[in-house]
Amino acid sequence: MEWMNNSMQEIEPQNINNVEQKQKVAEKVAQKVKDGDIIGFGSGSTSYLAIKEIAKRIEEEDLSITAIPTSYEIKALCQSLKIPTASILEYKPDWAFDGADEVDKNHNWLIKGRGAAMFKEKLNIVNSGITYILVDESKLVENLGEKFPIPIEVYPEAVSSVKEALLDLGMVECNLRKANKKDGPVFTENNNVILDVKFAEIYETLEEDIKAITGVIESGLFMEYSVEVLHE
Repeated sequence: MEWMNNSMQEIEPQNINNVEQKQKVAEKVAQKVKDGDIIGFGSGSTSYLAIKEIAKRIEEEDLSITAIPTSYEIKALCQSLKIPTASILEYKPDWAFDGADEVDKNHNWLIKGRGAAMFKEKLNIVNSGITYILVDESKLVENLGEKFPIPIEVYPEAVSSVKEALLDLGMVECNLRKANKKDGPVFTENNNVILDVKFAEIYETLEEDIKAITGVIESGLFMEYSVEVLHE
């Protein structure tokens, strides 16, 4: 007997902004799917729309693909749409797609991580031949950091020492991300916490410098990766 499965309804994004633009981008990336592909599935509302479009092609064209999801929510969505999933431990992605919170004017620096899944997102990106970044025009900025802080995943016991080290990198604001409908902080799927950090300047080696701090697991700063930005 199958379990009652309401995954689709439970994780469907509510009130998607710029949905028409995002839908067009979702359709674009869905057309890149080929039979036998192993694809890194990113998180966010545009990725959600893309996955639904991919599911339509799978059903209509009898395609066989494997998804490597970046979060529990995306894995649950794949299961509800009957898209097979695997981990990056098992397979190397042929390509990937993901969203972004901000994309700079040159399309090679990104801020990601409002969904707190940047560790697995970065794993997919660094191991894929190419990653398509799916955004609407609201995510395109002149200078990175205009709208959003940089999320940093931190081992909980290292929060104080990490904050101190971030000051040396030009940190001007730092907030422990709080959970909604729950007391206390957000915990990632790796059982770590998120610091949302603003810097006086986002410079060329900032991602590397953040990652070098003991206690930092990963940051939502993505600089000079093999990505192609798709937008309307």
